[in-house]
Amino acid sequence: MTSIPIERLNYLCTHIPNLLAAIDEATFNEKTSPAKWSKKEIVGHLIDSATNNHQRFIRAQFEDRPSITYDQNNWNKYNFYHEIDKQQIIDFWAVYNKQLLELIKRIPKESLKRECQVGNQYLTLEFLVNDYVVHLEHHLKQIVSY
Repeated sequence: MTSIPIERLNYLCTHIPNLLAAIDEATFNEKTSPAKWSKKEIVGHLIDSATNNHQRFIRAQFEDRPSITYDQNNWNKYNFYHEIDKQQIIDFWAVYNKQLLELIKRIPKESLKRECQVGNQYLTLEFLVNDYVVHLEHHLKQIVSY
């Protein structure tokens, strides 16, 4: 694995929890419309992404092209993120991503070319790791910029 996604994920795990905790409760819970997620629910979505990518990162190493997809809206809804304490969600996001960081550091180089089916695409484990970090950064920018 190239060091760039590892460095970026490490940076996020180190700096983002404090930035999220500094957002006041009302702003963190605010929904701009019923169809949009609050900042808290976006963090919840990132936990769901971590959960599903965790499976991809593990299973792609020993299964032949596992198929792992999820319904992000229902995952968010039925995890009840909007109702759960803000700090618990932040802490869970942080600890889960620290665990993924340690896992990613240890993926054998030869496993990075193994594939996982996501929707109708077959994506390499290397692509999935890089994409995971890009996805995190995209949503974290949404949270701190609006």
